[in-house]
Amino acid sequence: MTDALATPPGTPPGTPPGTPPGTPSGPPPHSHAATAPGQHLTPDGRVELDPGAFPADSPHANEDLRPIPVAQRHWGTYNFTALWIGMAHNIPSWTLASGLVALGMDWKQAVLTIALANIVVLLPMLLTGHAGPKYGIPFPVLARASFGLRGANLPALLRAAVACGWFGIQTWIGGQGVFVLLDKLLPGSWAGASHLGGQPWPLWVCFGIFWLLQLLIIHRGMETLRRFENWAGPFVFLGALALLVWMADAAGGFGPLLDQPSQLGWGGDFWPVFFPALMGMIGFWSTLSLNIPDFTRFGKGQRAQVWGQSLGLPTTMTAFALLSVLVTSGSQAVYGEPVWEPVDLAARADNTFGLLFALITVLVATISANLAANVVSPAYDLANLAPRFISFRTGALVTGVVGVLIMPWKLIATPELYIYTWLGVVGGLLGTVAGILIADYWLVRGTSLHLAELYRREGRYWYRGGWHPAAVLAFLVGGVLAVGGSHSAPGKGPFPEDGLIPFLEPLADYGWAIGFASSLLVYVVLAGRSGRRAERG
Repeated sequence: MTDALATPPGTPPGTPPGTPPGTPSGPPPHSHAATAPGQHLTPDGRVELDPGAFPADSPHANEDLRPIPVAQRHWGTYNFTALWIGMAHNIPSWTLASGLVALGMDWKQAVLTIALANIVVLLPMLLTGHAGPKYGIPFPVLARASFGLRGANLPALLRAAVACGWFGIQTWIGGQGVFVLLDKLLPGSWAGASHLGGQPWPLWVCFGIFWLLQLLIIHRGMETLRRFENWAGPFVFLGALALLVWMADAAGGFGPLLDQPSQLGWGGDFWPVFFPALMGMIGFWSTLSLNIPDFTRFGKGQRAQVWGQSLGLPTTMTAFALLSVLVTSGSQAVYGEPVWEPVDLAARADNTFGLLFALITVLVATISANLAANVVSPAYDLANLAPRFISFRTGALVTGVVGVLIMPWKLIATPELYIYTWLGVVGGLLGTVAGILIADYWLVRGTSLHLAELYRREGRYWYRGGWHPAAVLAFLVGGVLAVGGSHSAPGKGPFPEDGLIPFLEPLADYGWAIGFASSLLVYVVLAGRSGRRAERG
């Protein structure tokens, strides 16, 4: 890392460290971040605090939330690509296509919906991810610029709550996978054991062990997670390919599923299912479109995060969805019915080696996705709530406890509840937050932030008592428009048939897009001019 003190004496403020005397000074055009007090711009465009500039005595700061020094921002393109491969290769991703087929789509419509959703969600992912390599800050600290130092807890706790839900869902599914496979490997019938809380007691044991294993890994920190993801993603992909080869060999082909027509066609019956399903698929990764700075803050530059995410997210999710329907088509030919659950399919293997390989693959796939997607963010978000008392590791432990208390087995009971209610409502609310973050960082501030002020009371991001009224109002407007019309078919979900707010019911099928666009527009109108003046002041 180039030290700020290496700049020759007399060099004008804002000159990148190491610049020879006489070189024209000042930051690049339209960039005001380099001239902010207490920070400097490196030659590759990243911003770092000067020595002693970080307000360590602030109640809004701790070691986990402070900016990552440039020398420690070393994740490259492969690290981000492997991260996404590891996160995308999991059981819920595999069953996304099956959920869409259960709603009446054929395999082509299901894969197209998933591919389009991940292309759409990639854009906000890259836009919010930009602040990570540039400033080295996590998502809740970035949110302080738009919501205020205290107000940032609103989107942070919303994101944390969603992550806790996902952590519970993934852990429950992983525990089920371990239970099913061990039931096949070990003598006796685990499934026939006495029930506790409506489930066989060995299933609860598998769930608990799986829960504990994940917390032990994340307790070792982000570098351990990075190393785990580097090999976990490719390993799981090879496991999925092995499953495909096995099924193709057993079936003598891919079976009749590819020839089955859509129950919806491409006409008037298709679009009422397509749009809410598309929003649900966007909602699947809308969580990461907010807190992706938690990872990109370790990036060695913008090129690494842009290429890594672009290569890792839409391609992997689409390929995995296609792989799932191809494997399932083979199961149709072999067993006379489509077996959509990969664990149930693997449990039909007739040899010990195949079952052990499937068990390890399920473990690695679920852990790699769950830790990266659903533990890192709430750990930072909860630390942001009380930095003096909650560390990253403490936040991770709280996430694990809450993930159990929400009873995740109920959230995935039916495709309607999983895709429309859980993913749809979550996507709508998080799309609202994404609209505000992107509007503030790109349209209002032109990517310029004052790093030290993000940790300082009574500074430029304190607004009114630590809250930014413009962001709160934009969130309320976007949230009501996005999810106010949420509705459920009779007996299929928790909402009224005609919607919570009946006249908004037509908007509910487009929740993520409505929340994103409306909150972005409202925030720009309310905060645009004053925000630009503040960053230049």
